[in-house]
Amino acid sequence: MALAARLIKMHAKRFAIHNLSPKMIEKLRTLKDADFAGKRVLLRADLNVPVKDGVIQDDTRLQAVLPTLRQLLDADARVVIMTHFGRPKGIAVPELKVDAIGAALSDLLGKEVRKLDDCIGAEVEAAALEMEAGDVVLLENTRFHAEEKANDDEFSKQLAALGEVYVNDAFGTIHRAHASTVGVAKLLPAYAGLLVEREIEVLGGLLQNAAKPVCLVMGGAKIDTKIGILQKFLERADYFLIGGALANTFLAAEGYNVGKSLYQEDKLDVAREFLLAAESKREFVYLPTDTIVADEVSADAESLDVLIDAVSGEMKMLDIGKLTAETFVKSIREAGTIIWNGPMGLYEFPQFGGGTKAVAEAIAESNAVSVVGGGDSIDAINNLGIAHEKFTHISTGGGAMLEFLEGKMLPGVEVLLAE
Repeated sequence: MALAARLIKMHAKRFAIHNLSPKMIEKLRTLKDADFAGKRVLLRADLNVPVKDGVIQDDTRLQAVLPTLRQLLDADARVVIMTHFGRPKGIAVPELKVDAIGAALSDLLGKEVRKLDDCIGAEVEAAALEMEAGDVVLLENTRFHAEEKANDDEFSKQLAALGEVYVNDAFGTIHRAHASTVGVAKLLPAYAGLLVEREIEVLGGLLQNAAKPVCLVMGGAKIDTKIGILQKFLERADYFLIGGALANTFLAAEGYNVGKSLYQEDKLDVAREFLLAAESKREFVYLPTDTIVADEVSADAESLDVLIDAVSGEMKMLDIGKLTAETFVKSIREAGTIIWNGPMGLYEFPQFGGGTKAVAEAIAESNAVSVVGGGDSIDAINNLGIAHEKFTHISTGGGAMLEFLEGKMLPGVEVLLAE
């Protein structure tokens, strides 16, 4: 089933979206608020998909933009799509051209998507002006120009010249103040696409009226991207389940020997402050009590499940242990709302994937409202073969989801609000 259909088809779990912040939903300009007939629509999509040897490995993000794209085409719009791809650092990198993306989008859409050789310039503008109703053009990687990430005014004007109306359907980049997400939106009438509208609706619902108990499941590597939501939900969550390398920093902050495990030594004070705040508020923070360790990271590495206080020497903690997984699963089964971002270990290797598997399956089988975000979490779900319909909502933007749930006003959303 296409991702957009999954987002709209909220399965029959206890979920009433008492929708997002009322003020925001009232002000958000959406596709319902404009007539796109015959207009050149500059559509910001997130088509940053994994590609190997020229073959797209996962087309989830392509599928996600199709409903908005089709609605615009049904309105006889002329659609100019812009996206970034990879991290070319402001220069044209042949391997990061979007030709394969254009070809795949053509197949999915069932019609030609003309791919251009740049995203700005006289030739690009001429091609846009020549478009007829129902035509679709894909611009070259916007990040081939350093001005994109700098939100350069002149670059924004050159992009804006390609359209008469702007639509942002790239939730995964909406927390970045770039030219294609903010600069252009200030120059053209700007609207949220169906995907962005739905993401804000679902995530806003969690902030307004989450079913209790609320459980945050946080994994991954760095505390920097997770501490904001952890702190925000001290007032909202009933318990936190922390795994992955993220947990290593908290364990080190508690004085445990983490061996040669990945952790952030410079963030130990941040971790301690959170743990103290959680204790004072009587929140339950569950850290691993046992862990899967190995002396090396490789497909054939020998692993061992040990208690946390037995970690020492050259040991690397690479997954939560079986006892910890059982504790996490029990908590997940009791939750009314679950927010999950980040795997429990190096799930890419079978011997270090048990924790992520246990957590993913427990969330999928839960009756709770379940929201999943982050590329690694979604990749793990896909690798495990768990149907996306098993979750209430899978967010297309890991960083954007976390920042939204922190309560931040995202730059790309702010410019879509009516004054």
